[in-house]
Amino acid sequence: MSQIVVVRSSQGIILAAENRAVQLNEREEEVSLEVKRLLPLSSQSALLTAGAPEGIDMANSLKNFVQGEGLQDVQDLYGAALAYLSTEYERFMRKKCEILPIDPIHYVSFILAGRTGRDAERPFRLYYLWTKKKLPQLDGEEISSAFSVPRRMVLEYQLNKLSKRDASLEDILDAVKGGVEKLRAQGEIKAPFSWAKITPQGFQEFRV
Repeated sequence: MSQIVVVRSSQGIILAAENRAVQLNEREEEVSLEVKRLLPLSSQSALLTAGAPEGIDMANSLKNFVQGEGLQDVQDLYGAALAYLSTEYERFMRKKCEILPIDPIHYVSFILAGRTGRDAERPFRLYYLWTKKKLPQLDGEEISSAFSVPRRMVLEYQLNKLSKRDASLEDILDAVKGGVEKLRAQGEIKAPFSWAKITPQGFQEFRV
């Protein structure tokens, strides 16, 4: 599974996503392919996709919907994204299960990141959309500070400490980069990453 890491602080959000996916070929063999798992939804928000590469198509479809509705505030986006992606994921799973049994390779989850203008004390938000209860239903919950998919508990612990002490985004980014490089050295990460941040100035993608 490709790696995703997100961190929220009072100053903004850091987003990192490995651009790799696994898919079955015609002989039912697993093959790796490069994909873009980090997608801006608006000038103030972004969506990260974990799991099956079909989730990226769902994310792009959501982006078109969001732009058509003119949604910007992440609190509005959260409700709309959960409803929209739940419908798309249920349709995807029902179609897959007509051909193949349910397999973890078909699982999809999403992380929504963005800024709200309704809460000056906590403007930056992260939400995890996943199959918490049962397939193919998506549920959502807020992420308090740091989160990773698949879970990297040691890295999350380090990032949570930085977030709680209100470290700068630069320090948080350095910690994420260090964690990513350690995973790469261990062979856990094999593909390039997409990097972005969300600050009071909005969404910005960058290279490291």
